[in-house]
Amino acid sequence: MDHLPFAEIAARASADAGGVPAQWLGDYLPLLADVSQTGRRPDAAALARMRECGETAARDGVPLRAIIDVHLSATWLAWPALPGIVRSRRAEELRSAGEAVFKAADRSIVALVEGYEAAQRLMIRREEAQRREFIDDLLHGRRDVGTLAEQAERFGLRLAGAHVVAIAEAEQPFFDGGPVSRHVEASLLSRFGLRDILIATKEGLLVCISSGYVKGVSEAFGSAVQEMMKGDRLLRIGVGRNHHGLGGVVRSFEEARSVVSFAHRLELPERILHASDLLVLQVLVRDNAAISELVEAVLGPLRTARGGPGALLETLFAYFAAQGVATATARRLHIGVRTVAYRLQRIRELTGYDLNNPIQRHALETATLGARLLGWPEQPS
Repeated sequence: MDHLPFAEIAARASADAGGVPAQWLGDYLPLLADVSQTGRRPDAAALARMRECGETAARDGVPLRAIIDVHLSATWLAWPALPGIVRSRRAEELRSAGEAVFKAADRSIVALVEGYEAAQRLMIRREEAQRREFIDDLLHGRRDVGTLAEQAERFGLRLAGAHVVAIAEAEQPFFDGGPVSRHVEASLLSRFGLRDILIATKEGLLVCISSGYVKGVSEAFGSAVQEMMKGDRLLRIGVGRNHHGLGGVVRSFEEARSVVSFAHRLELPERILHASDLLVLQVLVRDNAAISELVEAVLGPLRTARGGPGALLETLFAYFAAQGVATATARRLHIGVRTVAYRLQRIRELTGYDLNNPIQRHALETATLGARLLGWPEQPS
């Protein structure tokens, strides 16, 4: 190149591209000079070097726009001084040299972008793998606190404080990068910011881990999920309690899973359930002998009812789900209000428990929920 040295063109291209270091041009300028004279396409080795340049830029965090900019700037700055252009004497020669140069520039930039995107995909896969590993370790309490705390900082969590875990379970499993996951994450991050909230998937569940000091996250999570899953009849959202430290995250997650399990086993109609509202059931489930004894003691006499205890037990469950309103109970069961009243009276006669007595009502409600959990009376208590 007789009229303008490579170094000067590279420096001008760097300045034109906003200060992108000229080193990223590599041997791009000599390549253009050779193509302008020979008309040959860039060979495999040259394109491989361009891909490597793109990969390195991606790993170093240099924006793709900046890398393309400096190469395009170098192309037009070098154009007037390229040997094949300078030596062209006829329009046909100039057109042929120009076509070869621009084709070479096109192929080179395409290779550059391919390398950049390949490196980005690899980094994303590694980041996703690290994220999944972190979520697994966090929700199972594996690894030491120091290591998890350090990893948590990368994902916007500070494990020293209190945290609340909410989960969503639906008919179809959730997965990372899915439309629901993306929507929920975008919705929460736009409202609460990038810190103290982590959205992830675990075993088909959508999981939201948030600082216990950031109010309203679980409610917003539930709303965002329901907005995307309106037609899913099996959708249930469980919210654990607020607990401190690494063990607190695990405990809140297990509570959230438990309430979703209770919701399905008890056929609860509510979409969002809080562990704090089902504490009595969780206590009872931990002592299977105690809940079995309670169910048998309170509801055992229903076995003597004509046709068995099934209809009376179903009436009790619907009655408590309807907040003790007979008309709502009748609608749930598709029977008349007088039938509901008759069944409730039979329950009082057989068990001796009066729904108008607060203590006895509470015993009946707890025993009814316990019967659902145990599968009573089909399963032996």
